[in-house]
Amino acid sequence: MFIINVEAAIRRDNKWLMITRSTKEGHAGGTLSLVGGKVDLSDMGMEILERTVKREVLEEVGVEIGDAVVFVYSSSFVIRDGRNVINMVFLCEYASGTGYSVSPDEVEDVHWLTYAEIMNHPKAPPWTLESVRRAALAHRQRTR
Repeated sequence: MFIINVEAAIRRDNKWLMITRSTKEGHAGGTLSLVGGKVDLSDMGMEILERTVKREVLEEVGVEIGDAVVFVYSSSFVIRDGRNVINMVFLCEYASGTGYSVSPDEVEDVHWLTYAEIMNHPKAPPWTLESVRRAALAHRQRTR
């Protein structure tokens, strides 16, 4: 069995929406991350991943995203308790909201950062750097 996790790569004014995960989080607490979360059984139905991305972004940072939710890539990892996770990153269009920590138990802080700021951030783990790198490439390809 896998946990399905989705993450949103949201770009506005040449900056990416990033969070610092709460230190209370069991996985990667205190690190820089894209916004996201797990697929719930209540999300069942058509476009489950896309709806989950929208729900998680609104629940965690109060930002609304548009309908264009585009798959970027997937990866997998194992969390401390041995459960397997499939992680999927989506390029999303910003719609509204400034971004704030709606859920302090999940999100310690919210940031709008440039690509360079993310790539040089001391709390950015390798998987976050890879996700942002791929999202930036997908964004460039879509805006050509």
